[in-house]
Amino acid sequence: MAEATQIVFSHKEVVEALLKQHGIHEGIWGMYVKFGIGASNIGPSPADILPAAIVPITEIGLQKFEQENNIAIDASRVNPKVSVRSTTETGKKTRK
Repeated sequence: MAEATQIVFSHKEVVEALLKQHGIHEGIWGMYVKFGIGASNIGPSPADILPAAIVPITEIGLQKFEQENNIAIDASRVNPKVSVRSTTETGKKTRK
């Protein structure tokens, strides 16, 4: 079997990973992407040059949303806060 050269994620999977990475446990958060814009004259040969727009992604992040949608999820559902219970009779701490 050939070695994978790409791993693809949905928008929600990226948001979930970022929420976990940054320890966010509350609120509805969605993907934020900032684009830049540039221009250049490009073409396959000097005789076939055309003006073209270049649109790089300059930032990827999270932003607050009012409700869940195809790019936003509730942090409390996908990254619930784990609380530590009081010490048990055995002296070990347990998680809820």
